[in-house]
Amino acid sequence: MNRKFNRVFLVVMDSVGIGEAPDAEKFNDVGSDTLGHIAEEMNGLHMPNMAKLGLSNIRELKGVPKADHPLAYYTKMEESSVGKDTMTGHWEMMGLHIDKPFRVFADGFPKELISELEGHFGRKIIGNKPASGTEILVELGEEHMKTGDLIVYTSADSVLQIAAHEEVVPLEDLYRYCEIARKLTLDNPYMIGRIIARPFVGEPGNFKRTPNRHDYALKPFGRTVMNELKDANFDVISIGKIADIFDGEGITKALRTVSNMDGMDKLVDTLKMDFTGLSFLNLVDFDAVFGHRRDPLGYGKALEEYDARLPEVFELLKDDDLLMITADHGNDPTYTGTDHTREYVPLLVYSKQFSEGKEIDIPKTFADVGATIAENFNLKMPSHGSSFLEKLR
Repeated sequence: MNRKFNRVFLVVMDSVGIGEAPDAEKFNDVGSDTLGHIAEEMNGLHMPNMAKLGLSNIRELKGVPKADHPLAYYTKMEESSVGKDTMTGHWEMMGLHIDKPFRVFADGFPKELISELEGHFGRKIIGNKPASGTEILVELGEEHMKTGDLIVYTSADSVLQIAAHEEVVPLEDLYRYCEIARKLTLDNPYMIGRIIARPFVGEPGNFKRTPNRHDYALKPFGRTVMNELKDANFDVISIGKIADIFDGEGITKALRTVSNMDGMDKLVDTLKMDFTGLSFLNLVDFDAVFGHRRDPLGYGKALEEYDARLPEVFELLKDDDLLMITADHGNDPTYTGTDHTREYVPLLVYSKQFSEGKEIDIPKTFADVGATIAENFNLKMPSHGSSFLEKLR
């Protein structure tokens, strides 16, 4: 069978929600609206390239004009899985339905788990609360250097992070501690998505995290569209934290990133590569740097910087390429707390083959993205999701 598209470029704008989901009340997120509230705070967003694709055709956004002739097919997607975290959103996108949510620990980890970890590590634990990775080092880095106690902290995602100075705790020891933590939290009652080693160096007042971070994720509990692609000898190129989210499963080449702009650089590099299959990019700064830190103006500026990079992407797309732009959850920087928000996510689907974009019916699951990719490459269809490939003309 002929393929409609030889390369699919899937871009996930991490946390860029587009208004409260129908079940937002169950998640205490009524009224959340990441893009809408950022546009208001910015007194209008300047995103001319996303506007051309049809972003404001999905819903009105201050400063972003509706396109008379949108270039992309456009809609918003509803999440079907029980959760509003990164892993849930991405796994669902690739065809898995999560009905047992990964646990988040808004008040830190239970005393029983901390005691168990201290027993295995032979070291005391300090911190044990949700915190920014840089701020926790300012607060506890010096104490850690004096005592050798391990800094353990979490975030609004399902993560347990262990920070240690490389001159105080050798890397191999830190990694071993993380492996122990991984084994202890694989299932209920803890069910933690990722354990992350967070080594750092430097002196008090000038600590820096090193590139020796290591993630110990849960493996996806079923086969994803990425597995099907890889097994059929297609390329699956991950950019950013995609490799960590899927614990390396179904990936043929992994490219690391240090920022959104680095992610866009890597996307441009990938567009210049000769491959057939999927390029899967996560732009994490929207979430990690601006959403959780409740910085709507910084978030808005980052969206505008991202938008300014899109002409380069459009120019490099071939006629038989497909670009899909979406998000994995919301993280309204004007909302209470620091957690993700349960929202619809935008979906813009563009190819130079299209004469003009149109609205697509609202998918009831992110898995429609994976199903569409699977059908395009004539793969086994995932058990969740419906393809909209035939609507793309």
